[in-house]
Amino acid sequence: MSSREHAFVVGGGPAGLVAAIALRRKGLRVTVADGGDAPGDKACGEGILPTGLSALERLGIALDSAEGRPFRGIRFVNARTSADATFPSRPGLGMRRTALHRQLARAAERSGVNLLWHTPASGIAEHHVFLGSKKIHADWVIGADGYHSRVRQWAGLAPRRNPSLRFAYRQHFACKPWTDRVEVHWAAQAQLYVTPVSGDEIGVVVLSRNSRLRVREALRLFPSVAEKLGACEPTTAERGAATGNLTLRAVHAGQVALLGDASGSVDAITGEGLSLAFQQAEALADSIAQGSLARYGDAHARLRRRPLWVARQLLLLENHSWLEKRVLQAFACDPKLFQRMLAVHLDDVSTFSFATAGAWLGWRLLAA
Repeated sequence: MSSREHAFVVGGGPAGLVAAIALRRKGLRVTVADGGDAPGDKACGEGILPTGLSALERLGIALDSAEGRPFRGIRFVNARTSADATFPSRPGLGMRRTALHRQLARAAERSGVNLLWHTPASGIAEHHVFLGSKKIHADWVIGADGYHSRVRQWAGLAPRRNPSLRFAYRQHFACKPWTDRVEVHWAAQAQLYVTPVSGDEIGVVVLSRNSRLRVREALRLFPSVAEKLGACEPTTAERGAATGNLTLRAVHAGQVALLGDASGSVDAITGEGLSLAFQQAEALADSIAQGSLARYGDAHARLRRRPLWVARQLLLLENHSWLEKRVLQAFACDPKLFQRMLAVHLDDVSTFSFATAGAWLGWRLLAA
């Protein structure tokens, strides 16, 4: 049994659904297949940065923020000090992964995307996707099937090298958010994220190279967070995932293209995963509409460059506690500096401003 589509997306997570919607807006007939169901869950920070929200809006996707909680900036915290920076243009949005997935699945269905849940892909060939005994012809095949992508393997798009992995564990707590920021708490060899996801719930994520460091154990490293949580009850079971800076030699081959974590990832410490995937989906649809995946390859490299740089710099802080302390102290003493660096993170500044902010940070570190 066979059928035909303009584009076939393997993977029905947020990245795949947004790519399918973007392709539908170009007039393409699109099917999405996923072995799971909607809404699905995954261990992630659950914060969508302003750049990600803007990408969704350009694609006609308006999230219902009543199911989430806006956040207006980032706060870095260690045992000695804290530093705040506000987003330069608009807030981000914290939202439970399940709520986001449900909303995007509905948006995809309304746009005319054919959704096949409980339908894992079993292979690809030239212009074909196999779903068990069923063969579907597709002009374009999109791999949005995550960090351990099978489409990447089938297309021969191997990573340059295996990344140095870290481990993330996430759990939600019934706790009214105490700030309108996403907080990033620093300790020796570990970070802890606190993201508001509703008016009465927060998500807590611990990141480290220790695969056995779970949320409850990690809270001993972050006594200020443990105190705020107090007697707050967990509302979800703990979920875990691996993270790292995964880079591919190419993100397309023939008529196959990858996006999201399937196309290479940046460490979760940046909070960029969802926002980057949504921007990639927009670029991919534009490139397919023009009939050139080479354009997508160029756009993908450009979109990923700055988040990858930020991830590498933040991981330097993890590996050198003395540097982490001096950087946070510099940000606390000069809030405008932290504001500039956040603008760099969001690609909201010119190359000149980026260089100026970096030079100013270097001077502050030398003067500390």
